[in-house]
Amino acid sequence: MTKHRPSDIGFSLAALVAGAVAAAGVAGALFLTGLVPPPLAGVVGLGVGVFIAASIKFADQWEKAVVLRLGRYRGLRGPGYFSIIPIFDRVAYTIDQRIRTAAFGAESCLTRDTVPVNVDAIAFWIVQDAERAALEVQDYDEAVILSAQTALRDAIGKHDLAELIQSRTELGAGLKVALEQKMATWGIHVQSVEIRDVIIPAALEDAMSRQAQAERERQARIILGTAETEIAHKFVEAADAYRDHPAAMNLRAMNMLYESIVKRGSLMVVPSGLADSLNVPSLTSGTGKEKK
Repeated sequence: MTKHRPSDIGFSLAALVAGAVAAAGVAGALFLTGLVPPPLAGVVGLGVGVFIAASIKFADQWEKAVVLRLGRYRGLRGPGYFSIIPIFDRVAYTIDQRIRTAAFGAESCLTRDTVPVNVDAIAFWIVQDAERAALEVQDYDEAVILSAQTALRDAIGKHDLAELIQSRTELGAGLKVALEQKMATWGIHVQSVEIRDVIIPAALEDAMSRQAQAERERQARIILGTAETEIAHKFVEAADAYRDHPAAMNLRAMNMLYESIVKRGSLMVVPSGLADSLNVPSLTSGTGKEKK
């Protein structure tokens, strides 16, 4: 929370100009009327100018100024210029009503499955009710961070490590609800909470990596075995079809020979038994002249 004491605020240019004009006007009027001597007229004019300058304050567009009169709350002022009664009134501090961020974390917290983790998060919040924020809590910046850290530690203890890693959005939404309930009386609205990072010990990270790799290898072997089983069933179905149709078997064998010759070259030695089964007179004869 950005606090500005009256001494820190000082005098704005408009307040100084107004004070100078008022001082000159009062001193000149007293001097012209002759009611008081010239030195006293100057002192009175200077006092009036300082009073006017001290009574004019201002707040930026996104700020609300908290005004106290003799220590009692008098209300909020701003944005823009406003006036107070010097000596009796003071601007205790100003409240920034823009959206703010609060980075917080929890170190070495145990999850529900007793795994130590470090979690970093960030909260987006805004002062919705400046009066409550001024009167109900001393330093709401620090209160927001401490409350968020406590809520984060409680949430970590209620979730397993896998849930923290996979369900960051749901964890952030739960933290937002918890913070909203706690800060409602402070005039603070939490817009969202985001989990930035979940850090686990290096040894555990290495073990999880090996476990994931072993799981992938197991899945690969299962897929390969399933494919081999399906192929074997298809071969059995093909064998049944070829057993009832010998001509189809011969055609398939001739096709396989043709594909082999095309891919590997023009010369192939075929066993005589296979050639006879294909009803081919001679596939092994050369290309020379015919014997007479």
